[in-house]
Amino acid sequence: LYMCVLQAPSPACSSRTARSEEDRDTLWDAWGSWSECSRTCGGGASYSLRRCLSSKSCEGRNIRYRTCSNVDCPPEAGDFRAQQCSAHNDVKYQGQFYEWLPVSNDPDNPCSLKCQAKGTTLVVELAPKVLDGTRCYTESLDMCISGLCQIVGCDHQLGSTVKEDNCGVCNGDGSTCRLVRGQYKSQLSANKRKLLTLTTKGRAGTLN
Repeated sequence: LYMCVLQAPSPACSSRTARSEEDRDTLWDAWGSWSECSRTCGGGASYSLRRCLSSKSCEGRNIRYRTCSNVDCPPEAGDFRAQQCSAHNDVKYQGQFYEWLPVSNDPDNPCSLKCQAKGTTLVVELAPKVLDGTRCYTESLDMCISGLCQIVGCDHQLGSTVKEDNCGVCNGDGSTCRLVRGQYKSQLSANKRKLLTLTTKGRAGTLN
């Protein structure tokens, strides 16, 4: 029996404690290579696995994720969630074919694949999980991974809370905005207003 008395630490005790921590860390095999990205554009997810070498269980997780393919998709690529819904168009639902449209921004379960049959009020969950890399919400970078909504910052890092400032700069301090003045003339009939949207590389401004 080997015992460390809780008094002044001896070299033997310190050495044994260090070995214990080292053993705990080495119960896992090395992380494997990263998987292929779940998307080719628009932001996807990739995973890496490791194997527990212990005969019992290991502390920690055997899988880790990272974002990938963080480049904008071409306009013709369409919405990723819509693609997943339309993949069911050639599969009968309750004996009929439907053209399925995406139902987005579900506050209760944003990572399930809910679709609506075009021209009807029929809404169906066609899959319990959307594909990895699907946006949780249309106006957010947060993405679904393994059926759970994961926070993604403007730096495209998982778990990051970094946001764009009012100038559209990621993690900026709002000091790079530039005021642009100009005039816009248009003939409008009485009692009508026209909304003009000025789009810049940063934020969009609106004029009434």
